[in-house]
Amino acid sequence: MRISFYKTLWGHEGTLSEAIELAALAGFDGIEGPPPTSTEAQTDFRMRLDGHGFGYIAEATTGGNYVPDHRRSPASHLDDLRRAVDRAMPLSPLFVNTQAGLDAWPLPTQIAFHESIVALQNEIGVKITVETHRSRSTFNPWTTLAIAREVPGLQLNLDFSHWCAVAERLVMDDDPELLAFFATRCGHMHARVGYDQGPQVPHPAAPEHEHNVAAHVRWWQALVDHAKGEGRDVFTITPEFGPDGYLQCAPFTAEPVADLWEVNRWMKDHLAGILKKSNITTLKGITPA
Repeated sequence: MRISFYKTLWGHEGTLSEAIELAALAGFDGIEGPPPTSTEAQTDFRMRLDGHGFGYIAEATTGGNYVPDHRRSPASHLDDLRRAVDRAMPLSPLFVNTQAGLDAWPLPTQIAFHESIVALQNEIGVKITVETHRSRSTFNPWTTLAIAREVPGLQLNLDFSHWCAVAERLVMDDDPELLAFFATRCGHMHARVGYDQGPQVPHPAAPEHEHNVAAHVRWWQALVDHAKGEGRDVFTITPEFGPDGYLQCAPFTAEPVADLWEVNRWMKDHLAGILKKSNITTLKGITPA
């Protein structure tokens, strides 16, 4: 099995062309982010992706924004998702990753909503992964487990960092069987390191966060090992350290404590090196420091 690393557009401040060039130089295999809105921009984006042999993972949000409007109905969330899928399809995405739903809905509503996502996935013939995320239906592991058990076709984009912040601990160490179950539903993975007080450590290379990095690597390795055991050809990972309050800033000056691009490159190279020792290959290898 091969590991395919994708560069996130979240936090990228330049053009799409610049993002693709940066990703190519750093040994990434594709781009993850929302599709351009205009037909002309989509055509240019796809051409530039093809020029590097890049894949594309489309990003879709529901509920009006990244933090959903709590007044929006499940039906309106599904309408948002369908519109986002329609925008993405001309770009031939590898799959669509969505932040979907609302944490406050009762469980029967959550189950019905995610059944509709699986139905949409089957209709379009393209995988849709539901991202584990605060403020969303999947904001903690136990609600996510309850939904997934009732929706057999549901595939997840596992981002454990959110659950560490919600549970205020390295929560996936609590129950090996819980981690094993989620490995069976993992369609994608976001590699960001969380800790007991937040969804993003300031820098994963910092020695004070070595134990947090080590815990996440253990969990990620379990996901990769399961996928390899299933005989999957490719497993996709997006290092997803980002801005918007995730990246800590100094008081008064608002100066970021780290460079996001350097952090995401470091995370990719560090994880690729570990997986290589496990006899799991990466598509483009490790970028020299």
